[in-house]
Amino acid sequence: MGECNMEDMPLPALFEQARKIHLQAAESGADQDLLNKGCEALGKCDEMISKLGLFSSNETKDDISTTNLKYLLVPFYLAELTEKLAEDDRIQVLKTSEAKLKEFISVCEALELVPKEELEASAQGAPNTFADRRALKIARFRRQRAAEAKLTEIKERKERRGRSTRAAALSTPVEVGEEDLLDEDGEEEREAWLTTISLAICKALDLLEMLKKEEEMLSVIKEKQLKEGETEFSRSNLDDRTNKAETWHRDAAARARYTKPAPPITCATFAQDVIEGRATASQAHDHKHQPMIFGPQSLIGGSLTSERERMAAQVFQPSYRMPTMSIEEAGLREMEMMNKWQEKNAKVFEEANSAWYKDGPKMGPSEEDEDDDAAQDRARAWDDWKDDNPRGAGNKKLTPCG
Repeated sequence: MGECNMEDMPLPALFEQARKIHLQAAESGADQDLLNKGCEALGKCDEMISKLGLFSSNETKDDISTTNLKYLLVPFYLAELTEKLAEDDRIQVLKTSEAKLKEFISVCEALELVPKEELEASAQGAPNTFADRRALKIARFRRQRAAEAKLTEIKERKERRGRSTRAAALSTPVEVGEEDLLDEDGEEEREAWLTTISLAICKALDLLEMLKKEEEMLSVIKEKQLKEGETEFSRSNLDDRTNKAETWHRDAAARARYTKPAPPITCATFAQDVIEGRATASQAHDHKHQPMIFGPQSLIGGSLTSERERMAAQVFQPSYRMPTMSIEEAGLREMEMMNKWQEKNAKVFEEANSAWYKDGPKMGPSEEDEDDDAAQDRARAWDDWKDDNPRGAGNKKLTPCG
């Protein structure tokens, strides 16, 4: 949108356009033209807010209307977009961004929006000890996470209520309770903007510290260059380093085509030895590991010739039981046991499926003849007995006429 159109835009539309540019720059990045357009729009918003006198020094956050709360974020958005600008005088960009951040924090402090912990820390000055700085960082990070979670909850709640309202509107016209819904929407919008301001305060404090450190480093570099007689930042050294790095990577890629890769290491223990420097990848390895002995390096490095030296070398032992074999050796032993078990099961299944119990015992010719003679003798004796004892001969006394 051109400059003439931007002049004619009202404050809400101008702020919404600048907010979209800021959101795009924060999420996916933006080009310099878009950043300049966002800075220009936010500058116009700041100018219009000053002319309209929306905020006063004797007001608190409860005195500001919900529609005007979002305009408190204009200096913060302007500081973030200004910090992303790429200009030759980086120190001036940092100073402009710091000024807007300080303005935003001072306005929030006047409206009692800054947490008490931050006010106490700023009153005492910068924390000197590492523990104090760490505690302040952790508390700020927790407030930031809580604000982000609250904004997500408000967004989801608003979407659910919107879906239910649309569904109710399709079924029956909503007449009763419409004012209550409007009041609830207004309270939710106010809560969302206050949470967004709280999140912006946390980010502004972190960004202000980072910009101060960057300004200090650039000031030191500039003073050093001025002492050496250089008035401008020279990029020749950086370009030279970039060219050298690109050349090295290009040559390495070309060499990789003809370089024979090393064979893969399949032993975990040997790989650990290579990592810790006890072995090299080019050494041959056959999965044989000596037990680790803890003790003086002079005894471990040399040969243990006596029992005294061995006992001295084993003074410092770990509290746990050391392995007696490597993982590979244990795997090979388990494979061997499994193979033996499978062979044994196969033999058992083969014997179970055979028909040896169905077939009679195999006998030689002489044994068969002897069995036949014995069978004949038994058959003849049985026939003779049946002739001497006919059927019913032993029951004559039991018959009535006997």
